[in-house]
Order: sequence, then structure tokens, then C-alpha cells
Amino acid sequence: MSTETSQADISRRRAWVMAARPQTMPAALAPVLVGTGLAVRDSVFAPLPALVALVGAALIQIGTNFANDYYDAEQGADTEDREGFTRVTAGGLIEPAAVKRAMWLTFLAAILVGAYLVAVAGLPILIVGLVSVAMGVAYTGGPYPLAYHGLGDVFVFLFFGLVAVTGTYYVQAAATVGVAFGTLVPGPDLVPLAAVVAALPVAAIATDILVVNNLRDREEDAATGKNTLTVRFGYGFSRAQFVLLLGMAYAIPPVFFASTGDPTVLLPLLTLPLAVPLTRTVLTETAGDALNPALERCGKLHAAFAALFAVGLAL
Repeated sequence: MSTETSQADISRRRAWVMAARPQTMPAALAPVLVGTGLAVRDSVFAPLPALVALVGAALIQIGTNFANDYYDAEQGADTEDREGFTRVTAGGLIEPAAVKRAMWLTFLAAILVGAYLVAVAGLPILIVGLVSVAMGVAYTGGPYPLAYHGLGDVFVFLFFGLVAVTGTYYVQAAATVGVAFGTLVPGPDLVPLAAVVAALPVAAIATDILVVNNLRDREEDAATGKNTLTVRFGYGFSRAQFVLLLGMAYAIPPVFFASTGDPTVLLPLLTLPLAVPLTRTVLTETAGDALNPALERCGKLHAAFAALFAVGLAL
């Protein structure tokens, strides 16, 4: 095991918490906050759909974490040299079959919770929900695991950014103004361009969390055949990717300010003091003892940026 915590020191309950990885919850919370903030701005806020969307997003995040833990161990990607947080399957803390069962039960719970959103918002949410669950499994499992072929970044950008923010806005707008169940492509009154643009910072910083993770794990991933973009193109590429994505995130609030003239949308710029030292670490470090804290700081930046952006949009 890569940490000093031994198997004997970890209770069953704590092992399950470790498998769920609560430190990744900002990735589920951030898009719901931003989508809801925009819904408040546009007077289509619906509290119950927003809450259910948050629960569903959290369940999909946890299910994906279980899937990653199980499938990475199954494919030999988690070794004793791992520099990241302890994985319970590879570490022998929980039986592989139990982790796999927990994965499917969590995804089933997400589908059951999402049934309410389908009733409210119709066919688009049914499609998005089922595809999201499928992609959560396919991220590290299945015949063509996305993370093993350099597609993890695309998955995160789309599903933990664009899809999650616009979906959160859509279910609230649909609940407020109404929508026919069979509507396949929602109109601009239900998914405005502003929702897509507001999703970009969330998508960018969520992807940057993965970039930091892949920088830390490059050597192990290369040895075990996990061909992330960092493995394929090197440290320089991923560092440039990190900076470009972060730059895009910070460019979006001024875009909203230019179109609305309301300075409250600039609130996310208050997080720059968090972003600057984080970027310095990413540009100079490769070891786990530096990038593990950076990974946590990137998650905190994600949550803080999203919270301030949501408040700015709502005000």
C-alpha cells in the first residue's frame, strides 16, 4: 500500500468511506450550484428538482468512484508504488465483489432518484441519465475503458461540466415552464446559450483535477498501460493543458460581465489567490507528496469558484 495506513488500522466503515472518496464531491456539487444560480437569475428556480439533481449527481460520482476502484484493481493499474490515496480493492480492504456490487447498487439508486427528474423533464433527462451511468462504468471498465485511452479528460469535461450544469438548469426550467415528455431537443428557453457558457468554468476546473491526478500518476500509469494524455504526450503537454483550462475558467466571468454589466458575476475572481500557488505547484512538481495536496487544493478551488459564480449569477 502506498500510504502508511495499514489494513489492520482501517475499519470496514472507514474503508467504505475511502472507496466513496468524499473529497471528490465538489465535482458533483459545483455544476448543480452554477446551474441553480443561473436558474435563479432567469426566474426558473425550482428547489425540489435542484435538490434531486444534486443527490443524483452525488450518486453518479460515488458510483464512478466505486467503478474506478474496482476496475483499476482488476486491470492492474493500482500497484504498491501508487502515490495517490489508498484504493480499497487493490489494498485488500474490501473484497472486489463487494465493491462491484456497491457500484451497481449506487448507480441503481441514481436511476431511481432520477426517475423523478424524468417525470418532470421528460425524455432528455432519461437519455442523459442512462448515458451518464454508462459512461461512469466505461470510464475505467468495459471493453474500451476511456481513462486507459486518453479520453478521461473528455468524459470529465462533458459529463461533470457541460451536461451537469445544463442538465441542472434544464430540469428546473422544465419544472417551471413545463415540457412535453417526448421533447427530444429542448429549445433555448429551456437550455439557453448562457447555461452552456456558464458550464465552461465548471468543466475546465473539473478536468484540471484529473490533469493533476494524471501528472502525479504518470510513471505508474505508463508502467501499467494506462495511456492517459499525460502518458501519451508528457508533462509539458498536461501542464499547458492545465493552464489553458484554468485560463478559460477565469475568462468566463468577464464574458458575463461584458454582456450584463453586473459586477457580481466577477466574484469567482476572488479565488485567484488559490489558483496562483496551485498553478505554480503543477508547473514545477511531479512527486505525490506535492501533487496530493495540490489535488485537494484543486478540488477546493473548484467548489469555491462554483459557489461564488452561482452567487454572482443569482444576484
